[in-house]
Amino acid sequence: MTGPLVPFREFVLKVHSRCDLACDHCYVYEHADQSWLRRPKTISDEAISWTARRLAEHATTHALPSVTVILHGGEPLLAGPARLRRVCEELGSALNGIAELDLRIHTNGVQLSPRYLDLFDEFHVRVGISLDGDRAANDRHRRFADGRSSHPMVLRAVELLREERYRHLDLGLLCTVDIHNDPVAVHDALAGLEPPLVDFLLPHATWDDPPPRPDGSPTAYADWLLTVFDRWTEQGRPMPVRMFASVLSSLNGGPSLTESLGLAPTDLVVIETDGQLEQVDSLKSAYEGAATTGFDVFRNTFDEVAAHPGVRARQLGLAGVSETCRRCPVVRSCGGGLYTHRYRSDSGPGSGFDNPSVYCADLAALIRGIEERTAAATESPAVRAPDELLAAHQDLTRTLLAALHDTLGGRGGALWDEAWRLAAALEADTPGAEALDTVLAHPYTRTWLVGALEDVDAGRGLTGPAAERLGATVAAAAVRAGHDLPVPVAYRDGSLYLPTLGTVLLGGPGQRGTAVVHATGDGFLVRRPEDAPGTELRIAPEDPEGPHWRPVRVLRRAPAPGLLLDDLDPFRDCFDAPVADRLEAERAEAWADRIAEAWTLLADAVPDQAAEAARTLTTVTPLAGGAAEPGRHGHGALGVGAPADAKELALGLLSGFRRAKLRALGEVTDLYALDGTWEHRTPWGNEHVTFSRLLAETFERAGLGLYDPRFLTGVPEALDKIENAAEVTVDGKQLISAVRKEISGTRSAAEKNRGRSFPSSGRQTNVLASDQKVTFE
Repeated sequence: MTGPLVPFREFVLKVHSRCDLACDHCYVYEHADQSWLRRPKTISDEAISWTARRLAEHATTHALPSVTVILHGGEPLLAGPARLRRVCEELGSALNGIAELDLRIHTNGVQLSPRYLDLFDEFHVRVGISLDGDRAANDRHRRFADGRSSHPMVLRAVELLREERYRHLDLGLLCTVDIHNDPVAVHDALAGLEPPLVDFLLPHATWDDPPPRPDGSPTAYADWLLTVFDRWTEQGRPMPVRMFASVLSSLNGGPSLTESLGLAPTDLVVIETDGQLEQVDSLKSAYEGAATTGFDVFRNTFDEVAAHPGVRARQLGLAGVSETCRRCPVVRSCGGGLYTHRYRSDSGPGSGFDNPSVYCADLAALIRGIEERTAAATESPAVRAPDELLAAHQDLTRTLLAALHDTLGGRGGALWDEAWRLAAALEADTPGAEALDTVLAHPYTRTWLVGALEDVDAGRGLTGPAAERLGATVAAAAVRAGHDLPVPVAYRDGSLYLPTLGTVLLGGPGQRGTAVVHATGDGFLVRRPEDAPGTELRIAPEDPEGPHWRPVRVLRRAPAPGLLLDDLDPFRDCFDAPVADRLEAERAEAWADRIAEAWTLLADAVPDQAAEAARTLTTVTPLAGGAAEPGRHGHGALGVGAPADAKELALGLLSGFRRAKLRALGEVTDLYALDGTWEHRTPWGNEHVTFSRLLAETFERAGLGLYDPRFLTGVPEALDKIENAAEVTVDGKQLISAVRKEISGTRSAAEKNRGRSFPSSGRQTNVLASDQKVTFE
């Protein structure tokens, strides 16, 4: 099996192999593998010492920051306080200075007492307790051998953990599902104990020994769990539930949070009381010896176990599930189910673990049920509302700025620190805060921040224009607000650039220094230390270009919105094509005319998209060539090659706007996950492409198709593919729903445009971002 070895980060250490309860659903004693009968009851000193040594060796080899060890059984408390102390001491000593040790114990709670909890407090051992709900539910399986109820003793253990002195040790409750129990009563009993976490587990079963289904329903377990989910939601989600959190996470593009769901590789190994190293314990439900590796702590390293074929099979992600699962749209959330639950002993195809889970129908119904119940609450408003998207980007920009400041940790220099202080002063009043927001919203602010963070994180530090940009940003905001605030700003090569405003010319190439920018009633003053009184530059932003001032021009031709024609910003070079130099005045006027002509076509043909673009786009930057394209970061700027034909420019602007919007969405929400795992055929080119490319091309074509109906060919089919793909998240589905509505609601506009004169089909192909792959920052 290929792929890098996945180190273990979680170790289940069996400290006792017997139990004081006789639970009839226990996989250790009641299922196929009966190897517990041949193992010593209690782990030996030698096995403890070798386990500690192997743990330290593994953590050192893989530079693990922490390892989790779960003390388990049987019932681990039967090992007694002295033996448990020995385990904690040996493990802690071996890992001291190598990795943090996260010790846990999983118990039925019957033996739990202050004597044990004082020991656990000493060694920071957190405690999880098995409890199946109210007394009726718990007594269905968790009884003593003579039939006595364990419920009162378990409740005493839970109440003991809830005491203030032990509350920090409480891991939560583990509940095995039984569909005969009342799901609402089970939920309420568990919630009433105020646990920090509840974990529901499906009872272990295989295709050879399937789970009971009294009414024959293929989704009986999903129905039970969804009833619990509904009650949990109705009660205000009183405690975290790992299974529900995992589904919600994966539906939104995040990771699975439990081994029983999702495609994350397993990183767990079991050490038995005799030192034998085994795979995950649940495999004992499949057949005798299913968990065996043939290795032990005395002779073998954990790396040898990690390379075992049985372990590697559970580290292959999508490649490790059955062909049926790979084609299923919910596989990212369910991961094919728990590996054990896929087992079938029949010979021929489908034998072994190459099957869907025996709970397949339940898992699909559970995931879809949770998605249906939570879609509205979990959807990002940025997907449907352009103003929300703009607000999300403003929040992201401010977050990046704060992260850069924190990462610098006082190493930004005197100008940076002064600019940060002055920014806080600007924020103190409404005009100043609004002006600062305006400058931070300039698209090339994002390019500056992303690049600066990359440099600082890589240890290169913050130098040159990147270090000086904050001062220029604060100065531009102060000028916009008319705020009486002198702001020192560095200049280089004789130029001082103020974002969104323009460049002040203070000298020639090679000249560097610091000037103070001070807003006045009608503009601003720029004063250098060497300037004599009365010789400082006095500039109004609306002044025409002159020997000391190059303004950022504003294109003002109705019906186009007022767009900055930014050919000055030092961070504007963020397009695939190189940027053009400063335009002559005549060329700038020609740009304004041509963009107005193109916008007239857009406003007539696709008024809704034109209106959204007018609210969203703020800046165009001349490129040395090529069609319109979005920048690498941020939202609101398009790079445009020299505009020629207005019809061609209109199509290019619309294409660039769609691409910019999708990129902007990708920066603030998860539209998909696991990109590149599957390939999808495009309906228009018959290529097999990644999901991100299919989504990008479909989104772009849908918008262009309302301008030129020929682009709509294949779009409905592509939307179906995306909606049913395993990669798509809740937000991705929301986006597809919005696209369907967009197409349906304005199809008449597309029909109206049929027969218009459009660019040639060859040009259309060039306009489309056929190689576009959305990058998520």
